[in-house]
Amino acid sequence: MHRSKAFALRNIKELLRDPLSYIFCLCFPLVMLAVMTLVNSGIPEEAGMTVFRIDKLCGGICIFGQTFIMLFTALSVSKDRAGSFLVRMYASPMTSADFIAGYILPMLAVSAAQSVITCTASYIISLFTGVELSPLGLVISVIVLIPSSLFFIALGLIFGTLFNDKAAPGLCSIIISLGSFLGCVFYDADSAGGVMLDICKSLPFYYCTKTARSAAAFDLSAEGSLIPILIVSLSAAAATFISIITFRARMKAELS
Repeated sequence: MHRSKAFALRNIKELLRDPLSYIFCLCFPLVMLAVMTLVNSGIPEEAGMTVFRIDKLCGGICIFGQTFIMLFTALSVSKDRAGSFLVRMYASPMTSADFIAGYILPMLAVSAAQSVITCTASYIISLFTGVELSPLGLVISVIVLIPSSLFFIALGLIFGTLFNDKAAPGLCSIIISLGSFLGCVFYDADSAGGVMLDICKSLPFYYCTKTARSAAAFDLSAEGSLIPILIVSLSAAAATFISIITFRARMKAELS
């Protein structure tokens, strides 16, 4: 535990030194909230489109922001691998689980801060737009977003472990696009139905967004929150396990 904590503190310092982490992980979700709120103001009520309304938008932007946490996780791991830092660390008593925990903990802290900022900004916007948004639901959102943030961080760990610092960002960009589309961040697949809804429901991205939106709406029903949270939690656990196995295999390969 001490080794993981020391490694996590090192990674937090690296994040704080990088200005892009502030721009993409904390500021960019706020910009998206503002832009999409302006887009929603131009949509007539007769259209019946509510996906850009702040009560729906809040959860979607939280998940969209977490995809960038995935990108920064992959960059952090791949850059450490590209240099001699991890090569020296491999010779230390640290295990693969220690390394993974050292990467996950600071990213979880950044993700939690991102969720708090996004939810706070959403509540302020709701006051100006006249859309009802439950403060208690927003607090619950920050809590239930932890499994989805762990899921995306684990994906970043896998990409950062398997690919170099040039390939990992490109692959993460694909996941960001797929996660936004198949996660229904910017559209309502439930209303569309059909094959697209079946495809979305076959992947965890859909349940990440559904969990966030249901919590913001203070919907704690089994179908609205509990089942999606369970699916996301299992996906996060599986992705974390795979990241540990992948990292261990990479350690053995580079030490041999």
